[in-house]
Amino acid sequence: MESTIRRYDLDWLRVIVFALLIFYHVGMFFVPWGWHIKNNEIYDWLRWPMLFLNQWRLPILFVISGMGTYYALSKRNIWQFIWERNLRLGIPLLFGMLVIIPPQVYFERLANSQFNGPYWEFFTTVAHSGIYPEGNFSWHHLWFLPYLFIFSVLLSPIFIYLRKYDIRFIRWIKKQILKPLGLYLFVIPLYFLEAFMEPFFDITHALIDDWFNFSFSLVLFFYGFLLTSSGNVFWDSLEKIKNKALIIGSVTFLSQLMIWLFLEDGFVVHFTEALLKVVNIWSWILVLFGYAAKYLNKPNKKLVYTNRAVYPFYILHQTITICIAYYLIDLNWGFLPKAVLLVIGTFGISWLIYDFIILRIPLLHPLFGLKKGISSKQKDI
Repeated sequence: MESTIRRYDLDWLRVIVFALLIFYHVGMFFVPWGWHIKNNEIYDWLRWPMLFLNQWRLPILFVISGMGTYYALSKRNIWQFIWERNLRLGIPLLFGMLVIIPPQVYFERLANSQFNGPYWEFFTTVAHSGIYPEGNFSWHHLWFLPYLFIFSVLLSPIFIYLRKYDIRFIRWIKKQILKPLGLYLFVIPLYFLEAFMEPFFDITHALIDDWFNFSFSLVLFFYGFLLTSSGNVFWDSLEKIKNKALIIGSVTFLSQLMIWLFLEDGFVVHFTEALLKVVNIWSWILVLFGYAAKYLNKPNKKLVYTNRAVYPFYILHQTITICIAYYLIDLNWGFLPKAVLLVIGTFGISWLIYDFIILRIPLLHPLFGLKKGISSKQKDI
């Protein structure tokens, strides 16, 4: 059955996109946008590659997670699935908020002269100081986990129904995908959210007031399930459309760049930019899926190790980046030496902690979302 076929390309994409997340968070130290701590010199040119990466890096993760949910539900009933989601997402989230995230807030407070003292003294304030940014308790970059858990709980009854009963709807999806550029029909709901909802709701990652980001990500998660439900129809259509999607993605991003550089905000500009943005996001998602399916859908010994390491690396990486970056703030080294040190340091220390501590102490495995042993089954996060 298609539901049990392992997709090595999805594993590779998961590894690649999470690795890009480390580069992105290193870049956040140097760009003009707000972040937890900032370098003593800001590099305006860096915003353009960062904007390109920023538009599709999280959307494709939600699509991949929706795809993983399809595979997960083929092996579990709804209650087993929700319980497993609770263990693999909830425990690492709670552990991360209590242990991994506080050092990030500590160095931010030091950098902004909001606290002056040793870490142990700061740590005693975390539990009773209130919610970040006013307080010190936060999930920071781990916001992805509660969103993913809520999406799983909300949509799992619909997914179960679609898998068992609504064959007509899945057949309709397949029919649309088979049309020339039929995969771009999925852009339509994204456009309405981007055009009519995004202006009114800032992205906060705080869940309760993050309505645009929540809705947009939920739709992408749902898309992942639908596309996987269509089976080989989706993958065959990707093979035909991936080159066109590469051209469309390049044109739409360059068009956005022209708007950012030369046009002022306005009614027409807003709706045009919204269309370009969602087409750009979806195009690069199709490009990555298409080329990964062609070149990366094969077993590899390194993939087994790296795919299992992704989750712990995700949990650890931003704390390590910020800890290193704090001591680089006032050094006049220039962009390249600092960026290289941050990238190598983040990857290197994450690997040391993962390989020499987490893997060797089984009691730590649930705290970092690791299943027992190295599973040969499809990963579902």
